[in-house]
Amino acid sequence: MSGATGGAGEDTRSAFGKLSVLMVTAFIDMLGLLMVLPLLPFYAKELGAGGFVVGMLVSAFSVAQLLSAPLWGRFSDRYGRRPAMMVGLSASAVAYLVFAYADSLWLLFLSRIVQGAGGGTVGVIQAYVADVTRPEDRAKSLGWLSAATNAGVALGPALGSWVTHWGRATPGLMAAALCVVNVAFAWRYLTEVCEHAPEGARAKPRGSREAVWRVLAHPHEPSSRLILIYAIAIGAFQGTTAILALFLAWRFGVTKDTIGFVFMYIGTLSVVIRALLLGRVVDRVGEARLSRVGTVLLGAGLVGLAVAPTVPALVLAVGLLPLGTAFTFPCVTAMLSRVVGAGERGLYMGVQQTYGGISRVAFPLLFGLAYDHLGEASPFLLSATLVLATLLMGRDLERYAPRARAATP
Repeated sequence: MSGATGGAGEDTRSAFGKLSVLMVTAFIDMLGLLMVLPLLPFYAKELGAGGFVVGMLVSAFSVAQLLSAPLWGRFSDRYGRRPAMMVGLSASAVAYLVFAYADSLWLLFLSRIVQGAGGGTVGVIQAYVADVTRPEDRAKSLGWLSAATNAGVALGPALGSWVTHWGRATPGLMAAALCVVNVAFAWRYLTEVCEHAPEGARAKPRGSREAVWRVLAHPHEPSSRLILIYAIAIGAFQGTTAILALFLAWRFGVTKDTIGFVFMYIGTLSVVIRALLLGRVVDRVGEARLSRVGTVLLGAGLVGLAVAPTVPALVLAVGLLPLGTAFTFPCVTAMLSRVVGAGERGLYMGVQQTYGGISRVAFPLLFGLAYDHLGEASPFLLSATLVLATLLMGRDLERYAPRARAATP
């Protein structure tokens, strides 16, 4: 009995060690991304862009990501997670160099496309987490990974805004340097953990297009519903994030020198919630129920942001966004890892990113048009409606992802 306990403890320590390396890698990667992302609308505006073009710039990343994600997922199922992740990190370094010296809109588009192609490995990273953790611990582990990335979200924007004082190219150059350091770190410490499918499953692997189409052809399957919930929610959230800088500049006078602190606030809350709160709450109420709670909180935050008349009201509304996303996205992704086989985990995590990418393409364009033609607050009200509508798709998911253990008194 003690040997079994020791073996389980060793497995847990090994899983946490692998997860820790991935968390450091994800933190550095997100730190570089958020150094430049909040500056993108301002740089684009200096080059003559309006709300619609800013939306197109944000969507360019997602177009490249949605095309590459299933391919990277299937590649990682066959050949391993590590090679796919190394390519993604290297692509980011190239993208930031282009961003640093972009003096035209087409170069800004190029930087977004290159980074999006590398960003198709997000599903691979999620599959890596699922490979090394027990099913009942995946939402918590994905939350820790998200906490690491959101630490980058918290620090990156403020750092990016600060280093602009040393020149327009400095944020991009510093982000590229961080990526080079990250590639070296990942090459040294990131180990391979892919659970390959059995021989019979590998003989006839499901094609990427087949898996993508199955979500629409069989929308009542649990994997399809989870992918659609994720896609709608993340598209609505990130679509409004693309417009957030313009909206806050219009209503509250936020500038490129201060927008970083808004993202820092969101990121700090995300880190605290995902690192300290998510695991306890998901153990108590379960992934399915908590994802619905998160959806309600996210929708409420979007509505509150649209109608906030004062800065304190804005602070409260914006605070609901990281709370809602922290409860929604890790739980949905963890449930998806349960309802698909290990041999197709990378593929379906990639398919989830493909549909998320489609929504991240469509929603920023839609919200950019709404901002220009229907009013500055309209994107947030529209996104709240879409987010709350996903509650209908998640109403009975408990049977596919029951609580791992009862709450302790």
